[in-house]
Amino acid sequence: MFSRILHWTMAVMILAMLFIGVGMVASLSDYHWLVSIHKPLGILLVLVAIRLVNRLLNPAPSLPEGMPAWQRFVAHASHVVLYALMFALPLVGWGMLSAARYPIIRYGPLQLPPILPHDGVLYAVLRTAHTVLALLLFATFIAHFSAALMHALIYRDGAFPSMASWRQRRDQPG
Repeated sequence: MFSRILHWTMAVMILAMLFIGVGMVASLSDYHWLVSIHKPLGILLVLVAIRLVNRLLNPAPSLPEGMPAWQRFVAHASHVVLYALMFALPLVGWGMLSAARYPIIRYGPLQLPPILPHDGVLYAVLRTAHTVLALLLFATFIAHFSAALMHALIYRDGAFPSMASWRQRRDQPG
């Protein structure tokens, strides 16, 4: 159950961050308001660490028996890419803000320290990297979601209910 809660909480947060990020780039009038929402959602870095530990302690349910080897490989690779991006994006964002000498405000007076020196060129490189990684995350998310729908609606092989159902299945731990 804890794995499912983490999965769906992070899915909502990631989608929110992606759409808010697009809004930040597209809107000058709402930019500061959107940034004030986007930055605190960077707490994802902590959640992804918790989720990774949880995944190591509670492995994911096994994939369906008849799944072809290439689909197993793609499923595993997409999860590795998702985890890597969920770690990388907040870190690159933190580094980008540090290089620009912007404060990284979490909540109220709580601020994160800069992790990189002030450097305009570094800021520009990290801003581009943050955008490219966000687009890659969005593409990977869409592929992951599409595969989930394929298993739920077309294959109906039991892969989807392992993370979509709030009811505990008898053959898998919480």
